[in-house]
Amino acid sequence: MTDRELKKLKDDLWHSADVLRAGAHLAANKYGQPILGLIFLRYADIFFKQHKAEIEVEYNRLKGGRMEKSKREIAIEKCGFFLPECAYYDSINNAPDTAEKATLVKQAMEAIENENPKMAGVLPKEVYAQLVPDEEPELLSKIIRIFKDIPENCTVDIFGEIYEYFLGNFALSEGKDGGTFYTPATVVRYMVEVLNPQPGDKKFLDPACGSGGMFVQAARYMHSHNASEQEQMKFRCYGVEKEPDTVKLAKMNLLLNNVRGEITEANSFYSDPYNAFGQFDYVMAIIWSSYQAIQNVQNEESQAIAA
Repeated sequence: MTDRELKKLKDDLWHSADVLRAGAHLAANKYGQPILGLIFLRYADIFFKQHKAEIEVEYNRLKGGRMEKSKREIAIEKCGFFLPECAYYDSINNAPDTAEKATLVKQAMEAIENENPKMAGVLPKEVYAQLVPDEEPELLSKIIRIFKDIPENCTVDIFGEIYEYFLGNFALSEGKDGGTFYTPATVVRYMVEVLNPQPGDKKFLDPACGSGGMFVQAARYMHSHNASEQEQMKFRCYGVEKEPDTVKLAKMNLLLNNVRGEITEANSFYSDPYNAFGQFDYVMAIIWSSYQAIQNVQNEESQAIAA
């Protein structure tokens, strides 16, 4: 996918936020949750299907032997998660355009969490009931169809870019409060370049991780500097974030970018959940002593996107 094609895809997908604002009964700062959840659902569907044949081969090879494994176990090894059939995107997209679609999405999110304990409590569920108002019960179906347009051959990198694009736009729409969960990608990339993380068996700490952008950019940096897949798999990130909703955004961000690690809900000023002293190879964080500098960067990015 070319840069021009990716930009058009992002802009087309962002239309979902406009559709939601026009018809949903949601507060201005709540649009991001259901949309980011659907991005994750579409990602999970495509990424799982890309590995499905490989999972079947491995399952049949081990079946009946001492090393036999369930398809769920093999899927988690191959792509990091297992996707139950009720969460297949086509199953939801093809269902009737009624209020029942919100129930299907909720059941899909619950099934994913049940099959993948590390996702427990992460995915949005209840909010979708608000996307089928009486005056427009097909609203949720419209949004789901928008994300169906993401090509089946999309890579992890493309999904990561889409997720980051939406995080950035939602942060811009919230003004200075958006800085509590999102640092502009240009700022983070600069910090990673300065840090120059090396591939291999490394541990990375962000004690104020927000939505996890530091980890994603560090992983991309190593990938762009020709780190092998095996070396990238050894990279582990550990984040601390005090806002429960932002913890969920960060966990989805790591999954979407295939970055391995943990995010813990805590306040780094008062607690040390990882007993951090001497335990990490890299530590990187932004201390929010001033919002104005970040706002300036965000405004510049917004103007660049508009251009």
